[in-house]
Amino acid sequence: MRILHLSDTHLTASGHDEDGVDARGSLRVLLHDLRWVPGIDLVVVTGDLADDGSAQGYAELLAQVGAFAAERGAPLICSTGNHDDRSAFTAALGSGHLHGGADLGRLAPLGTTRAASSEVAGVRIVTLDSLVPGHAHGHLDAEQLGWLAEQLAVPHPGGTVLALHHPPISIRPHAFEDVVLDNPTDLAAVIAGSDVHIVLCGHLHAQVSGYLAGVPVWVTPGVVTRLDLTTRPHLVRGVTGAGASVVDLTPDGPTCHTVHARDPDAGREVYVYDPATNDDALEEA
Repeated sequence: MRILHLSDTHLTASGHDEDGVDARGSLRVLLHDLRWVPGIDLVVVTGDLADDGSAQGYAELLAQVGAFAAERGAPLICSTGNHDDRSAFTAALGSGHLHGGADLGRLAPLGTTRAASSEVAGVRIVTLDSLVPGHAHGHLDAEQLGWLAEQLAVPHPGGTVLALHHPPISIRPHAFEDVVLDNPTDLAAVIAGSDVHIVLCGHLHAQVSGYLAGVPVWVTPGVVTRLDLTTRPHLVRGVTGAGASVVDLTPDGPTCHTVHARDPDAGREVYVYDPATNDDALEEA
C-alpha cells in the first residue's frame, strides 16, 4: 500500500491562515507537484484541516484534496486536529473516512469524538481524535483508548495503520515538546504487540520519526508552513514551504519520504515567537 500523508492544511473561509499565509494556494501548489507520484492507494490528512474551523475551510479541503484523491481512485481519510471544530468536521466529512465520496467509516460509539475505522486495500485504517478544545496539546481519554484496544484485540489480516494529529513523540529540546500527545504511555500500552504497522501524525509542521512501543511513528511536515528547527530551542520559527510524505507499507516494514513543493516563496519567515510569553520575538544576531 502507498499512502500520501498530508497534515496541517489550515484552510479558512478567507483562504489565508491566521498568520496571513495563503493556505489555499500552498495546498494547490503542493498537489500540483504531487500529481506525478504513482500508485497512491490512500490519502490521509492528519488534522488541522481548517484553521478557523469553518465550513468553507472543509469545503476547500474536499474541493482540492478530495478531488485529487478521487482522480486516483483513492479514499480520503481525515482526523481532527487542535484547530478543527468537531461539528463542522462532522458536517463536511462525517466519520472522516470517505471512500468514493461515501462515508464508510465505522465510528466509535463515543458521542462527538471523531474516532473511526475502515478498510483500504486490505489494510485497517484507524483514526483517533486527540483534539482538546482550546488547547494546543492532545489527549486520548480512557474511553477512546478502550475502543482502540477492542479494535486491535482482533488482528486484521493486512494489519493496521493508526492516524491522529498529535504525535506521541516530541522534538527535544524544543518549545514544541509540551504540545504533543500528553499521555503517550497510555497509547503505547494499547498498541504494544499489536498489528499496527505505523502511527501517522502531524501538528509539528516538521518531518520527525521515532518509535512508540516498538511501532514506527512518522510525523509529516505541514502544508501551510514548516517549522524551522535551526532557531533557538526556546523560540518557534515558522517559514513557508509546503510538504507532504509518501508512506509505503512493504513486507520489510514501512518506508517514508518527504516531498516538498517547488515553491519560489519557500523559506520566507512567517513568524518567530516565544511560547513562554506568547510574544513575537526577533532572534539575536
